[in-house]
Amino acid sequence: MNLHRATLALRSPLGTPLAGDTLFGQLCHALREAAGEAELVRLLDGYTVGRPWLVVSDGFPQGYLPRPTVPPLAQTKPEERKAAKGRRWIPLAAAAKPLPELLAAAVNDETAYGEGNEPIHASAHHNTLNRLSGTTGNGEFAPYAMSQTHYAAGQKIDLWCVIDETRCDADRLQALLANIGATGYGRDASIGLGKFDVESIDAAVPPAPSQGIPLRITFAAAHWTLAPCAPQGQGFDDEKSHWRVLTRFGRHGGALALSAHPFKNPVLLAAAGAVFVPRGEFAPRLFVGQGLTGVSKAEPATVHQGYAPTLPLQLDATP
Repeated sequence: MNLHRATLALRSPLGTPLAGDTLFGQLCHALREAAGEAELVRLLDGYTVGRPWLVVSDGFPQGYLPRPTVPPLAQTKPEERKAAKGRRWIPLAAAAKPLPELLAAAVNDETAYGEGNEPIHASAHHNTLNRLSGTTGNGEFAPYAMSQTHYAAGQKIDLWCVIDETRCDADRLQALLANIGATGYGRDASIGLGKFDVESIDAAVPPAPSQGIPLRITFAAAHWTLAPCAPQGQGFDDEKSHWRVLTRFGRHGGALALSAHPFKNPVLLAAAGAVFVPRGEFAPRLFVGQGLTGVSKAEPATVHQGYAPTLPLQLDATP
């Protein structure tokens, strides 16, 4: 398995946030459309037993990572904590620093996206016409509003991808991402949302501890996740780990979207930015989590990405 970083350039608003598990599902759908069901089954072999062919992160502003989900440091003044909540991005250059220095480098949307280019969340109004009357009306024909997130034209977004190159190389992943970018990602792609270009996808090296400070092996290093994941049974210390719970209400795309059961079963995940401390010695890993099954009534073979790419997080500076 190898780590890669893809750079996307957004060309339209998003109806669905760029979430790793959602994007993985759409990549599987794109693969099936391009290469057939048998090829998708081949790549998914071993997915639920710790052998994913691909693990995809959430989308982050270029050059930044999600702020780790950790409690405020003891020395942080109460009046500073509220302001700190808005500083939710960590510069990639600070990712290898000890936790206090890493948190001190956190920035807000204005800095990460550029002044005046912060994402804007807005509502877009839609109409459904009654074909008999040619007008809107009540009930299912009543006008309704849906949220959209608007970005600056060409906004650059980073995706961190762990690829099993014995089954799928970077060029193939780039082609699949380009296919999604051309047709649209997420909700309301059919009316122009979720369009993007794939500018590049390159091999990446996880940030290493800076200033010659090695990672300690006893509760001094942790796994810092870049996508929602299912960490159960991974040997993490519950008392020392920190995460936010996320409930994912998924739904099928393609033909299954029109089936009697288009919605998947709800899934509880740990949101991106979780910090998982192992109970024993720390060993760097490219991803944590597990592949989830049993999430669909319409298609029992459906899987959900419960894996997340990870980076090592140095919890203290003690060598």
